[in-house]
Parts: sequence; C-alpha cells; structure tokens
Amino acid sequence: MSALPLAVRGTNVTLIYGDRVAFRASDVSIPSGQITSVIGPNGSGKSTLLNAIAGLAPLADGVLHVLGSDPAGARSRTSLVLQATKVNDRLPVTVREVVMMSRYVDRGAFGFIGKIDREVVEEALERLDIARLAGRHLGELSGGERQRVFVAQGLAQQAELLLLDEPLNALDLVSKEIITKTIFDEQRRGRTVIATTHDLGEAAKADHVLLLSGGVVAEGRPNTVLTSAHLARAYGIEVVEDESGTPILDDSAHFPVDERHQHFDRTGHAEH
Repeated sequence: MSALPLAVRGTNVTLIYGDRVAFRASDVSIPSGQITSVIGPNGSGKSTLLNAIAGLAPLADGVLHVLGSDPAGARSRTSLVLQATKVNDRLPVTVREVVMMSRYVDRGAFGFIGKIDREVVEEALERLDIARLAGRHLGELSGGERQRVFVAQGLAQQAELLLLDEPLNALDLVSKEIITKTIFDEQRRGRTVIATTHDLGEAAKADHVLLLSGGVVAEGRPNTVLTSAHLARAYGIEVVEDESGTPILDDSAHFPVDERHQHFDRTGHAEH
C-alpha cells in the first residue's frame, strides 16, 4: 500500500444499488495527489463507488472518509464529471454557461460571479480546446466535444478531488488525447484524480488501480493489480497474455447488468 496520505479511506464499505448489493464489504484506499483508475466488469460497482465518494450514494454499511471528512462534508471540495451520454444535451444552455455552473458550487444559485470566476472558466475552455465553441449549445456538439465540456466544468470547480466516470469512453482520438493530457496536468497541479474505465491500457497508465468485481479484488500499483490471476478472478473468464506478457481479455461471454450499458469495441480492452 502507498505511504502517501490517503484522499479516500474506506473500511468495510458496502453499497446498495436498487435492491441489490452493488459493492460488498471492502476496504478502499486511494492516495492523494495521484491518478487512480477504477476498473472492472459490467455491474462491478465502479460508478456506485464513485457516487459514494462524491457524497451522492449513501453507505449501507462501513465507514468512508473523503479528504479527511465524511463524503457529504467533502462535497464542495470534490468534483464529479459524468459521461456526456448521461446528461441531457438538449438543455438550452451554451458551452460557456455549462462550464460557468461549476462556479456556483460555493456561491449558491444567486451568488455573484466575478472576474476571477470568468477567468477560471475561460482557462478551462482553453485547456479542453473548446473556447471556439463557447457560444454554441450542447445539442450542436459531437459526443467528444460534449465530453470535453463536462471535463472543463469539472476543472473550473477547482476541486481538490476530481472524479471522472469513464471520461474516454467511445470518444474520437482528438478528444481522448486532450482529456488524457488534462488529467495528467491536473495531477501535476497537485490534485487527486479518480477515473473509472473499462480499458486495461488506460488503467495501466495510472499511478494506482482499484480492480473491482462487486467489491475490491485488488488494489495498488498497476503492475501488481493488472495481472492475469487478478483479472481472471474479477471477470470470471480465462485471461491470455500476448508475447510481451500483457494480459488480454476476451470478454464476449460477459453480459452487462441491466443498469449499465454494453461496450461493443472489444479491441484489446476490458468491458465496463
């Protein structure tokens, strides 16, 4: 386990999704100032855990500390970025207005927006290369552009902890590269980043990995977590290795549970 201070520390954390246990009693340790990837098969509890860390999903049992507080108490210091596909892109708001919404977190709906707020928003737009789209509505954008808008919104909140729910899923190459660069830039700026993914390659680039399957199967450095034995246990399938010894998942028999979506691209990655 890392000797770094922990941004998230959980003991016997149990989470319920609907009428089922989505995350069985597990300990969770996520180091501060690093990038943590959360990976696992469909219905493994990735998004549920992210929501719990964000203070949006209550614990059924156990204890969870986020930034030294309970999740609700740390909510203003935490930014959650959802997949663009989970947000209504027909809302009559512009790109700039969406990103500006993040600045109301500490001010309330009728708080004053000043020069510093506008500068923070403009910087976020520039970093995600969407400043030229600032006056357009969400419905006019591509999927990759919309995802960049919501990542920019997360950045503009300037939270200590940035939570990203599959930020690179099904995006164009340009959007993937821009968002990936932004994630590593945030880490270099001292922020803690936690991102769910279904891609082994993405998870391997992180500093820390949580492998889930209805609870924590393994956690630690990528090379100690993303092993054939751990992946076989998490996915319940045979794991093969390529010539370099890198695990490859053939997940065609793993069907998604009802509340998750299926990923059809099976080119060298694990499914969500």
